[in-house]
Amino acid sequence: MYSRLKLTAKYLNHLFTASNSKGHGMHSPFVFEFITKVLNDRQDYPEYKKVESLRYQLLQSNTVLEIDDFGAGSSMTKTNRRSISSIAKNAAKPKKYAQLLFRMVKYYQPKTILELGTSLGITTCYLSLAKPDARLVTMEGSKELASVARQNLKNLELKNPEIVEGNFDNTLSTILYQLSSVDFAFIDGNHRQEPTERYFNQLLSKTNNDSIFVFDDIHWSKEMEAAWENIKKHEAIRCSIDLFFIGIVFFRKEFQEKQHFAIRF
Repeated sequence: MYSRLKLTAKYLNHLFTASNSKGHGMHSPFVFEFITKVLNDRQDYPEYKKVESLRYQLLQSNTVLEIDDFGAGSSMTKTNRRSISSIAKNAAKPKKYAQLLFRMVKYYQPKTILELGTSLGITTCYLSLAKPDARLVTMEGSKELASVARQNLKNLELKNPEIVEGNFDNTLSTILYQLSSVDFAFIDGNHRQEPTERYFNQLLSKTNNDSIFVFDDIHWSKEMEAAWENIKKHEAIRCSIDLFFIGIVFFRKEFQEKQHFAIRF
């Protein structure tokens, strides 16, 4: 895991070298459409308020959970005992990116959504509200976190999320066997190179031309950067977009050649 100073330096370099977020000069029609219709969609959707109200409540909670952490752990604390407020502050996806995931799902309308890393369920809520009739499977290694997430989903009266508890190493293959395809995946768990690449390779068997995979924290550490580079290079990937804090890959055969973009967001 990079230090905060190192990560800040990398982020500033990304801002300096990445393409602008307006889409000017973008030669790929698909990526131009993504930038103008999804990335820069400024509409204030009513679903935002629902989830951010939940986030606010969680930020006020001093309830302490015993976390079963099978991944690289928290960047803010080395103990497995964490308050819900600290998890909501430090581990939950910031609204800027959670709302981007919402817009992606709302725009591309995937029928099957898979999330690796439920945490408190904030991102799960956004994914669910964007496509209430999708099959949405969200996976969480920690039993206590899954329990809190389940209650949060219930409080927002969300019906389609299915929470699967347990180490992804033990549960992912079973879930993939049950799914005919994975149209949209958000991989936000473990944060180590080998497992991240292994999960990616497992998910490949369920992709189609329209599948979209989103990887969290692609510049979080040397390991995650290496995983991101290897995923980008995979022959199945036709296009990738680096937004620094998340990376997005597409499988569309319309891309005659591989295309990779770093975009300020």
